[in-house]
Amino acid sequence: MIGLLLSMSRGYLLTPWKSPYLRWRIETYSGIEADSITAKVFWSFVWENRKSLFRYVSWGAEQRRKFL
Repeated sequence: MIGLLLSMSRGYLLTPWKSPYLRWRIETYSGIEADSITAKVFWSFVWENRKSLFRYVSWGAEQRRKFL
């Protein structure tokens, strides 16, 4: 699971809200404009959606194990 999180935030480990990939994922999931995502917006989104995000990361890690 940690490996998936690291690959999703590659290059933006300390500032994940600046990651173009994560901004795009948040925008398509929630409708929040990618350009308006700040640290506060990012962490609010993560906290409000923590159960869904945990399920998604678990699913992604499982898929990754199947194919690697």
